[in-house]
Amino acid sequence: MIRLMPELPEVEAVRRRLEPALRGARVEHVLLRRQNLRRPFPPAFASRLEGRRIGSVDRRGKYLLVALDSGDTLLMHLGMSGSFRIDRASKRRTSTADAPGDRHDHVVFTLSNGVTVTFNDPRRFGVMDLLGAGLAASHQTLAALGPEPLGASFSAVALARALAGKRTPLKAALLDQRVVAGLGNIYASEALHRARLSPLRRSSTLATTAGRTTPRAVRLAAAIKTVLREAIARRERPYRAGRFRVYEREGEPCRTPGCDGTIRRMTQAGRSTFYCPVCQR
Repeated sequence: MIRLMPELPEVEAVRRRLEPALRGARVEHVLLRRQNLRRPFPPAFASRLEGRRIGSVDRRGKYLLVALDSGDTLLMHLGMSGSFRIDRASKRRTSTADAPGDRHDHVVFTLSNGVTVTFNDPRRFGVMDLLGAGLAASHQTLAALGPEPLGASFSAVALARALAGKRTPLKAALLDQRVVAGLGNIYASEALHRARLSPLRRSSTLATTAGRTTPRAVRLAAAIKTVLREAIARRERPYRAGRFRVYEREGEPCRTPGCDGTIRRMTQAGRSTFYCPVCQR
């Protein structure tokens, strides 16, 4: 099993599972089996959630945003190993002593609609925070995020402007969440291969000196949208072998029609990059 940081398609799949279970329900009880995940829960975390009705369940980059009728927003990040389990059990308050589940079930939400949502996180790199009314847009992490790659604000023009003047390798620039939100190691490699661009190419070559778009930027912006949409459409088991054109395919033939290259792996900034040295330039 490949265990990697969930990227936009995986987080979006989680959002789509959670929304019908959460939307419109009231939070009856919140059980915290520990005092922290990656960092401590905010003060009065459980009491600020209990009794509140849930509105929308949204996503920004790799973050989940759950709106509450108090005006607060529950912000969640899956980290490396976080996941949610949805159980439709009888509605009852669950105490620390009698709650079922394994030792990595750290947070349990009991809802008024009979649903129990459990956050399981073996490595405890996940995050849960409560943002006060009106503070989500100005939150330090969220405000720094670049455009949503599947949103109207992301285009070849926006990408070229973000990359203008950058001397860093293109793959590293794509992992900068200020350039594009939600893109991670897997789909950056996949998009670069589809766009036939080397991960080692200098980022600034996708823009003119005036920051205008180039054909390379057009190809890459389109490739990013395509690989993300295809991954979201797959929905289940997104990391299963055979899903990718280059990722985890070191030594295999390139899948680009007419290319006789072989997929290679190299390390960039401590992460594996998979690419074809023949068709990616």
